Amino acid sequence: MIYDWIVVGGGIQGSTIAAFLLKNNKVSTDKLRIIDPHEMPLFKWTKSTERIGMKFLRSPFVHHLDVDPFSLRSYAANHQWKKSEFYGVYKRPSLEMFNEHSQSLLHDLGLGASWHQGYVKGLDREDNFWVVSTAEGERLKSNKVVLALSINDQLHVPEWADSIKNTQNQLFHIFDEAADFTELRTPVAVIGGGITAAHTVIKLSALYPGQVTLIKRHPFKVCDFDSDPGWLGPKYQKNYQRITDYSERRDVIKKARNRGSLPSELFHKLRKLENNQTIKLADGEVTSVKEGENKELILSVDTQEVKVQSIVFATGFRPSRPGGSWLEKAIETFGLPCAKCGYPIISQSLEWCQHLYVTGPLAELEIGPIARNISGARQAAERIVRSV
Repeated sequence: MIYDWIVVGGGIQGSTIAAFLLKNNKVSTDKLRIIDPHEMPLFKWTKSTERIGMKFLRSPFVHHLDVDPFSLRSYAANHQWKKSEFYGVYKRPSLEMFNEHSQSLLHDLGLGASWHQGYVKGLDREDNFWVVSTAEGERLKSNKVVLALSINDQLHVPEWADSIKNTQNQLFHIFDEAADFTELRTPVAVIGGGITAAHTVIKLSALYPGQVTLIKRHPFKVCDFDSDPGWLGPKYQKNYQRITDYSERRDVIKKARNRGSLPSELFHKLRKLENNQTIKLADGEVTSVKEGENKELILSVDTQEVKVQSIVFATGFRPSRPGGSWLEKAIETFGLPCAKCGYPIISQSLEWCQHLYVTGPLAELEIGPIARNISGARQAAERIVRSV
């Protein structure tokens, strides 16, 4: 069997491009394969957002997986969702409603028929077709391939934690699937200052009131979105497209992202919890950590010491290019162009070379700072669909 399209990755990015291809009649479900290690679409997204106790998305109601921007609003009206499921002036959807809309869309499209569970471990060419091989020994042939890889499995833990890596069951990354947060030893420190840290602290403070300290390097940065809304359209994108030096584009992306920021309602919630003494806040750089006599962990935060029994890292992901060794091999074999930062140099239609497309983080030098978001997934899908 030779497929028309193979999408590598079935998260937000991969599911969005699949939905756009199917809805625009660019492919049928039998000629499409989505290869992903999990048993269903959006598995990691669902687990991670549930894990931190997210109630509302940060993005507005027009950002979702369907082609029609108002699809989520219509879905909410047709399924008697309350108006309160849309939060604030930007009408940010509740996570529950967003997830239900996503799964309903993918179910209606019959995406289950295109799903292929497996770990990708190779990308080759054979008789003018792409061949995607999996760890299970399968080889799937296709005319076109979209790499919708995420950085979600590249968990970032600060270097100072290396000195006590061997401490059993006291150090966790919030997105480590093996960690169980219902049985933490208290008191707990959460490391991080952004939206993930905020959600994590709010969730843990309900489980362990008065036992949670948030340690962050900088004062709270309150921003509605993780980059200026001007990046969603020509306002900033036009000038960005004119930049020919990719190192300069990388700098623009870094500056444009409101890293370590959080929306105002989470900020007010944290302040309220602090005032009620349900949580403690500590500002400063963690310089070291050592083990005390009673197995407690002693963190040096600037001039003060914070003593805890467990540490939860809400410190995000390593920024290195996703894909690992199999992608490295493909880059070498096919001479795929990359910028200094290691990320792909691609065409406006997001083609890396003929019939090999990218979306998500891999497309950010072309799409800009929104590439990893739902809005970026939509724009990438629009560009790819328009070009075929």
